[in-house]
Order: sequence, then structure tokens, then C-alpha cells
Amino acid sequence: MKIPYPRSVFFIIGNELCERFSYYGMKTILTLYLKYQLLFSEDTATVVYHVWAMMCYFTPLFGAIIADTLLGRFRTIFYISIIYVFGNAVLSLSAITPFFPSLEPKIGVAMTGLFLIALGTGGIKPCVSAFGGDQFILPQQEKELTRFFSIFYFSINTGSFISTYTTPLLRDDVKCFGEDCYALAFGVPAVLMVIALVWFLVGSKYYIKKPPGNNVLVEVTSTISHALKMRRKSTKERDHWLDHADDKYSKDLIADVKVLLKVLLMYIPLPIFWALFDQQGSRWTFQATRMNGEIGGFTIKPDQMQVVNPILILMLIPIFDSFIYPLLAKCNLLKRQLPRMFVGGLLAGAAFVVSGVLELQLEKTYPVPIEAGEARLSFINTLPCDVTLSPGWEKEVTLKNLEQMKYDSVNLDNPDGILNDLQVSISFDKTACGQVTDYDVGPTTIQVVEKTAYTVMITAGDNKAEVVRVNTPDEYEKPSEGNPSVRMLFNLDSSVPFNSSVRLELQNNPQTYEFFIYDSDQGHMSGTEFINIEPGTYNVLLPTDKLDVHEEESVGEITVKFGGVYNFLVEKPLETGANTTVTLYQITAENSVHMLWLIPQYLIITISEVMFSITGLEFSFTQAPSSMKSVLQAAWLLTTAFGNLIVVIVAEAKFVKQQSMEFFLFAGLMFVDMVIFAALAFNYKYVDEVKEEEENVKEEKPAIAGKENEAYCDDETKL
Repeated sequence: MKIPYPRSVFFIIGNELCERFSYYGMKTILTLYLKYQLLFSEDTATVVYHVWAMMCYFTPLFGAIIADTLLGRFRTIFYISIIYVFGNAVLSLSAITPFFPSLEPKIGVAMTGLFLIALGTGGIKPCVSAFGGDQFILPQQEKELTRFFSIFYFSINTGSFISTYTTPLLRDDVKCFGEDCYALAFGVPAVLMVIALVWFLVGSKYYIKKPPGNNVLVEVTSTISHALKMRRKSTKERDHWLDHADDKYSKDLIADVKVLLKVLLMYIPLPIFWALFDQQGSRWTFQATRMNGEIGGFTIKPDQMQVVNPILILMLIPIFDSFIYPLLAKCNLLKRQLPRMFVGGLLAGAAFVVSGVLELQLEKTYPVPIEAGEARLSFINTLPCDVTLSPGWEKEVTLKNLEQMKYDSVNLDNPDGILNDLQVSISFDKTACGQVTDYDVGPTTIQVVEKTAYTVMITAGDNKAEVVRVNTPDEYEKPSEGNPSVRMLFNLDSSVPFNSSVRLELQNNPQTYEFFIYDSDQGHMSGTEFINIEPGTYNVLLPTDKLDVHEEESVGEITVKFGGVYNFLVEKPLETGANTTVTLYQITAENSVHMLWLIPQYLIITISEVMFSITGLEFSFTQAPSSMKSVLQAAWLLTTAFGNLIVVIVAEAKFVKQQSMEFFLFAGLMFVDMVIFAALAFNYKYVDEVKEEEENVKEEKPAIAGKENEAYCDDETKL
């Protein structure tokens, strides 16, 4: 009689899909949240991200021990999932501005949420797939079990694919602004985790729930520690140092541990691979923020590039299994797992060579940093005539109406954050400048601080020209999230009330941004703060007499692009009846290298994953004794944890200053690592090879005629 397929499996698969959606959705936008909302530097955000990822792969050890020795898999998944849900909720709350308006408590709450999520995802990680396996009756349902693991892996990548694509869209939803968008983006994964927990409980009556028993990981650890202890005490020579534990542990267990240690020796080089692979969510995402994601009318978000990996993995696994590996086998190439892993490791290094070369091209587009002892100044002439600008550090220059002049490196006398006084003089033809008929003949003092950029307007509020340094310093670094950063400069009369705003309205889209005009010492001739906005073309709408109402007709339009930093000047001329003008000025050039150039490195790292990671799991499970498979799963997850630790060490040590050189450093580490791996693999004997040798030895042993005298021994010292 055929055993029916277990219904409980569908609840476990659904639970895994929702949990992976929650995990990868949150993980996709995490680095940008750390940098853009919690205001960490890029290096610090990378460190926090990888420390958190490291915790996610350390905690499975505790989850496995709790499930095997205390609660069983069902209750472990249920109880730890509650912690998981709570962690998602806490992280989402940290992004709601009214709850945590200041930065320090926001960071504390966010770190608490990440810690709880690490406990949750790590705690259930070793239990869910094993719990699914418990639902099958073996050996009768061996084929069904194999099919289950294929579907299980597919559900993981499906959840990853959907959430990696949709979560960045939720973060940029037009109905939310700033930090609250992150609350929405984190909130949806939290809801999915609640659904995962509820769906898991619905299937409770169908589950086969095996009671907890002995934890193999504990037994292995105890065997090794006892063997080392007895080895120090004993003077007797043994064939293997683990044989010293045979006074307490069975020979079968000791034999299994011997095989386990032989496989674990091959794990030593694995962390370097994970150090490279997991940077898709940190360094490669930051790399994408400095690139252009526009494709026709569609815009790729920097963190959406991570969706390339699950898409490619779903495509490449059947291609490799059905075509590439069989074709290579016909050529007698890569027939065993270790050579495949070796090639996969080399490809991981190659992916980082590609990313390093790409970063070298990107570095050509980055803004030139302002050195110590220098400042950067941009002058904009808003007068309706030519103006002669005479800076004290440079020869004079003539600026036409609405023309900009940049001085990228102005040497200062007083470095170390002290105010410096720079002298600037202007002159123009009073008879050819409209209603502006006067100016100060003497020089004007502009105060600046080193390593800072400023915009200076040559303008007029009445008939007298003025030189006005905008209070807010310029932003010249590329925006952290990749979107353009924009500030409004304005020269408006008193008909525009203070505390009103000029509105930018994205064409063919309901997205709007407000630039407020506040009462300050600079009056109606000043500038606002910078705001990160979506790339695109915007209509500029002036306020009416009512503060919250804007004119329906646009006074102009501006177009801003990925990675650019801009000033847009809104000016109402002095002449009666003259139209308000809008002029866009570029501080930092937009991203010019397209984001699709990331695909080669993603393709190479995904092929590397197929050949190294998936093949490595196959190697582990075919080489280890059946009793040691759970230990190997824990050890495999630990290699990922140590890989993330390597990234933290490199990021904190700052061995190199340029990001491109860091990519090349990781590539070099991977190549050296594969040399070590090749040396270990050269001396490794597969299980089937060992069995074949043992069988050959038995066949070569001559048959004994007659009866064997069991009392006889050829050891002369033995009586």
C-alpha cells in the first residue's frame, strides 16, 4: 500500500517561503538604512551588517542544541519564531520618526531589533528543513523526501527573489516620506513573519513530532575533549589519537568522528568564500548607489540589484545539472566535488577582480575631495548684467547673468576648523544692470571653514548689489542612496511669505517635495537644506498667499539624475512684471556608469555559488557518516559566520583606502585560499575510494586452509 504524501509538508514549505521573504526583504535594505537613516559611515554600516550576519550563522548552534535535547523541533521553531516576529516589529518601530526623534535611542532600538532577528532566524535555521524531513517515512518515501528538499530550496529562492525586488519599492513608496518609508519597508517583512508563524501553527495537527534525544554535536565535542584528555595522561601509542576515547565511547562513534574531522579539515578554506559572497548585500550594494539605474522609463534601485542572484541561481542549477556537468564529465573534467569547488572558488575571486575593475572606472566619476587647508567656492551671478568678480586668491573673471564660476581648491591661512576670512570684490556697469545701480566698491568678506564647500550668490534685494554666502554648506559627496540631492537657492521678494514652501512636483507622478523658506538673517536671499529626491523631471510651483496652497502653473522645470548634487535657483527679478526664473546648477555630476555593468560580477559569483556552495553541501553530506550530518550542517553555517567576521576585520583594519583596492585584496585572498584548498584536496580520499581500497585488500588476502588457531599470535612478546 502506497504511503500518502504528508500534508504537513505544505505548511512547512509555506512557512519557509514567508520566513525567507521576511529575512531577505529586511536584509536587502539594511545597509542603506544603517547609512542613510542611522547616519553610520559606509565602513561602519558594512561592519554592523556583517557582525549581524555573523550572529545569524552562529545562533543555529544553539537552536540545534535546544531542538535536539530540550524542546524538539516543532516547539523550538514555534517559540523562537515569536522572538523573530518581535525583532522585526522592534526594527520597524525604530524607523518611525515620532517614536524616536533623536538618533541615539533610534540606534539602540534598531540594534535590539537586529539582535532579536539574529536569534530568531538563526535559531530556526537548522530546524525547519530537518523538521520537514521528519514528516516522511523512510525508506519507503525516499524519492518523496528528495523531491521535498528540491521544493524547499526553491521556496527559499522564491521568497528571496520576491522580497529583494519589492522591498526597495516599498521603501520608496510615494505615500511615505523619509524614515517612515523604511518603517513601511521593514513592516511588511514583519507581517510576513507573523503569517509564517500562523501558517506553521495551522498545520500543527498534521505534523509528525519526534521527541528530543541526544545531541550529536554535544557527543562529538565530548568525544574529542575526552580523547585529548586521555592522550595527555596515557603513554600508550594508538593508531589514531581519537582511539584514546574508547574507554568511554563506542568504536562506531569514534570511527564516525574520525571521518567527520577529515571532512572538517576541508572546511578550513571555506570562510574566505563566504567573506566574498556575502558582500553582495554590503559593498556591492554601496557600489550600486554610485551608478545609474535608469532604463527607459524604469529605474532600478541600488538594493534591487541583489535580485540578480536568486534569479540566476534558479536558472543555473538545472543548466549545470542537465548540461554543463554532463558535458564536462564526457571530457573527463570536474567529475568529483572538490575540483568543482576549486573552480568555484577561483570564480569567486574573479568576480571580485571584475568588481575592482568596475570600481576603478567609477572612481573616475567621483567628486574630488577637499583637502585639509582648503575650501571650495561656487559663485553665481543673479544680476541682470555682466559682473567682474575679483577674488583675492585668483585673477578676476567676468560672469554673465546666471553664470556660475567654481573654485575647487582655495588655500586657507587658518586650518583646523577655524573661520577664515576671504576677500572678494565685484564691479559692473551701473547703467546696464536694470534697477541695480549701486554696489560696495571695497572688498566683501566671506567666512569659510576648511574642507567645506560653499555657494555664494551675487544678487540684489533692491537697487544695491550684495555678495551673499548661503548659510548651508554645499553637499558635494554623492548621495548615499544613489538618488539625486537637491537644494533650493532663492531670491524672492516679500510677496512670498516666510514658512511657505516652493514645491517640486514630479511629472507624470504624484511624488512631491517641499522646500521651505524660513525667516533668517539672510531674509529672502538664501538657500534651504539639501533633500534627496527621486530622479526625473520636476515642475517648480511657487506658494500663494496661503501657506499650504501653491500656484497651479509651473514657473519652470528641472531635471535631476542618479547620483547628482544640484542647486536650483528660484529668482523673482526686480523689474515689475518680469517672470520668475528657475535655473539648475550642478555641484556634483550624476552617475554615468550604468548599473547593468554589475551583472557580469553577479553572474560570475552566482556560477561560483553553484560550483562551490551547492557542491560543497553535496560533498559534505556524501562524505560524512549519517550520524554526523547535523554536525556538518552546524559546521557549514559556522564557516559563513567566520566569513562575515573576516569582512569585519578587513573593514575595520582599513588596510587600503580605495574601495577598488579592497576588492582586489579580497580577490587575492580568495586565490591564495584556493591554493591551500587544492593542497588539502590533493591528499583527500573520498569515501568510495576508501571502501574500494578496503575491498581490494580483502580480495588480496589469501584464503586460509583448514581451521585457524585463534590462540596463535606472531607477536613474539605475547604469550
